Amino acid sequence: MRCRMCGQRAVIKLRAHNIALCAQCLQEFVRRRVRKAIKEYRLLGRDERPLVAVSGGKDSLTVWDLLLELGFEAHGLYIHLGIKGYSDRSEEAARRFAQQRGLQLRVERVSEHFFGLGIPELARLDRRPTCSTCGMVKRYLMNKVAYEGGYVLVTGHNLDDEVATLLGNVLDWKEGYLSRQAPRLPAEQGLAPRTKPLVLCTERETAAYAITRGIDYILEECPFSRGATSLFYKGLLNQLEEHSPGSKLRFYRGFLRIRHLFRSEEPLLRPCSSCGFPTTAEVCNFCRLKERALREAGN
Repeated sequence: MRCRMCGQRAVIKLRAHNIALCAQCLQEFVRRRVRKAIKEYRLLGRDERPLVAVSGGKDSLTVWDLLLELGFEAHGLYIHLGIKGYSDRSEEAARRFAQQRGLQLRVERVSEHFFGLGIPELARLDRRPTCSTCGMVKRYLMNKVAYEGGYVLVTGHNLDDEVATLLGNVLDWKEGYLSRQAPRLPAEQGLAPRTKPLVLCTERETAAYAITRGIDYILEECPFSRGATSLFYKGLLNQLEEHSPGSKLRFYRGFLRIRHLFRSEEPLLRPCSSCGFPTTAEVCNFCRLKERALREAGN
């Protein structure tokens, strides 16, 4: 199997695009896809400062690497979740990537905000699924750091992530979520702009990019992600993609063309009386959980 672009030995075949690529041409292919997404969806301006939320996994480290390759001065943010073993290994991968390239990485520890408690303990205290509590805490901290630092928040969500979320939202016709699912969400009072440069790249493509670039990422998945509905949706979409290559990309790009049709009343946001960041209640979920953690620490 020969590379379509240069004729060298190919290392991967991308059926959705009907091409086979060698390692070097694969990297250039992914760069072009990210450059196309940035231009087409106006994800990042040259005068904007990207802050990449890194987990130590392939997608977040890949998008950080790609932004650097495309000439952006991107900084990193790692959130230590306090998940025994896993969080330490993830932080090590993120630090290693940054140190090898002389990059700036900020580390936020959940335990420092919640009086020594990590996500597993907070989820039990919050009486919610672990992933729900984790998502809320991560979103708050990512936005806080990005907003206060004047950054555009960048996440490593790839095409597989986006179409799995889209499928779930379509199945339940969650119009509010559909109206807000976009490659870039604009800045609002108290909210930093958020962007996803990998939306035109599949998980397989980003993994292949990371491997051929020699990016040393953590293979381990979060222990609390097992059984997640999103993984089930990804399995269904992989079956569809196998039968009809390019289905994921057509589904997502088709949705973006009609996204404006989904309208919903925006929730009325007001400053949290405790921290000042936007919320729909008097006190935001993050601060309410912080109050519970304080009471727990006092017992």
